[in-house]
Amino acid sequence: MIVVVRHGRTASNAAGLLLGRADPPLDELGRRQAEQVAAALGPVDRVVASPLLRTRQTAAALTGAPPEEVEVDDRLVELDYGAWDGRPVAEVAPEEWARWRSDLEWAPPGGESLAALGRRVRAALDELVPDAVGRTVVVVTHVSPIKAALAWALRVGDEVAWRCFVPPAAIMRVEVRGDARRSERSLLTFGETAHLSGQGSP
Repeated sequence: MIVVVRHGRTASNAAGLLLGRADPPLDELGRRQAEQVAAALGPVDRVVASPLLRTRQTAAALTGAPPEEVEVDDRLVELDYGAWDGRPVAEVAPEEWARWRSDLEWAPPGGESLAALGRRVRAALDELVPDAVGRTVVVVTHVSPIKAALAWALRVGDEVAWRCFVPPAAIMRVEVRGDARRSERSLLTFGETAHLSGQGSP
């Protein structure tokens, strides 16, 4: 099984900012969320994370190792928002936002397209399939890669990104069988947050 986890909350998330390659740590709530994810998943066989601090801190709660010792795959990093990184959505020009939503190959100024992100995330997940058959592999990543992972699991296009929502510290579970070339996968859950009850707003 491949379990895909969004990192816990950061101050930038709480402020409603677009958060791509900027690298803030988890805030206090985010650290508690990471602990709740670890408690919900229990023992796992392997944990792989994006290289950014917020994902490594979340992964560390699962492994018990320091964040700097977490296994990293650079292909799991968040979308590069380019000039939009760290800005409120309201500051993005409406015509740019509309173009982004209508064209998967279009990228924010200086950033990355959803199609490019989808290609790298799919490649990373394909490589994890053999290790996830009969074992539990956890991927700790970000909103956009999780949406790409959903598209991978369902074998649909990356436009699904605009049709789903991923809260902080949410869990997605994908059952996998076979190998990377002939894998079968089934989406078991998406957007699990019951483990976060009693922690306030995400």
